[in-house]
Amino acid sequence: MTARPPEARTSLAVRITLLVVAVAVLVAVIASVVGWLVVRRTLIDVTTQALADRADVIAAELTAEPASWGGALSATTAALSAQGITVIGIGPDGEFTEVGRTAQQAAARGGAHGAVGGRSISGSAMAGGQLQLVEARSSAAGGFALVAPADVAAATRQALERRLLWAIAGGLVAALLVGLLVARVVSAPLRRTAGLARAMGRGARDLRAPVAGPREVAEVSVAVNELADALQHSESRQREFLTSVSHELRTPLAGITGQAQALADEMVPAAEQAEVGRSIIGEAARLERLVSDLLDLARLGADSFRLDLAPTDLTALVTEMASVWQVRCDARGALLVLQLPPGPVWATTDARRVRQVLDGLAENALRLLGPVAPLVLHVGVEDRWAVLQVRDGGPGLRPEDYPVAFDQGVLHQRYRGRRPTGAGLGLPLARSLVDRLGGTILASPAREGGLAITVRLPPAG
Repeated sequence: MTARPPEARTSLAVRITLLVVAVAVLVAVIASVVGWLVVRRTLIDVTTQALADRADVIAAELTAEPASWGGALSATTAALSAQGITVIGIGPDGEFTEVGRTAQQAAARGGAHGAVGGRSISGSAMAGGQLQLVEARSSAAGGFALVAPADVAAATRQALERRLLWAIAGGLVAALLVGLLVARVVSAPLRRTAGLARAMGRGARDLRAPVAGPREVAEVSVAVNELADALQHSESRQREFLTSVSHELRTPLAGITGQAQALADEMVPAAEQAEVGRSIIGEAARLERLVSDLLDLARLGADSFRLDLAPTDLTALVTEMASVWQVRCDARGALLVLQLPPGPVWATTDARRVRQVLDGLAENALRLLGPVAPLVLHVGVEDRWAVLQVRDGGPGLRPEDYPVAFDQGVLHQRYRGRRPTGAGLGLPLARSLVDRLGGTILASPAREGGLAITVRLPPAG
């Protein structure tokens, strides 16, 4: 199968920069809209206030000199028209003097008709396609209204808007620079950690990532360091295991090779050839068991490992097993003790695998037994679970050894050279098989003085 090329991905630095810029753009858009509304509203308020002040000044002048009302109003109209302000006269009955249609519509819609009898009107209305401000006053001589576009200060507004846009543009540039700086600072520890992980993939195990940066980045560094420690420990254990297994493989192979060479060279007397043959067969059987254990351990890690589950009478299974182990115990001088219930103990399990577990446990126990030391095979029931137990009167384990008894190669490493040991595969294989069978396995001190291994299997049905 052809490996798929890695998917192209943007870097964290680019993503952080884009995120910062996107946030800045969003803030800038909101700020520009709010700023435009504030500027527009402020200018309208300023224009309204200025228009009202002028209306008040004109009203005060007309009130002070009512006789010259018409001339004063005409002079005011000429002066204000240059500033974009239209002056409309209002008669006693609320009638407007003739002016432009837009100004009249704005005055009418802004309520200027009501500026009679000393009343003042401030309002606004849409006319001529834009908002018009209306300030109307009345006096004894007559009334008037000032009408001016709300956008009369367009130049000022445009200048303010240009400044606002420049400020927003400057903010975006600053956001881009800050985003690049933040992205570089944040992603630097991750780049270092990624480089370290790649180096670990190439076999380096003595490297550790510095725990620095934000909490999440530091957690990644801690996780990578823990992974490096676990890999280093695992590979060390694997090397020790392979060294142990290779030693165990070489020992029977050396015995077989040496004795076979002696036979080939006709160095073995005829009377001893049968004994040498039996020795070769024994060493070959030992080698076969070791290879079989290795293969079973490898298969147990695969989903295809097969179990033939069926109702099994464990009492009958252990009774059959005892006939074989009685011979082996007699040859060793050990005592085989059976503790069986009066009737069958049923469990839905794989009888062949259960026998493999029990044979392996008995093999480990018998290896350490001296003359008249007991090897106990026990069958019972606890809380409806079937219980199988292999106990011995051997040297047992130290208290700190029981929690790691089923860890691959640990006991072999601790006791190698101090007592007879195998390759350290028996107990790990037993645990793996029992786990697959849905049971539990436990190591504890035996009442006979040695080691007790207890296996619990689910009941039948």
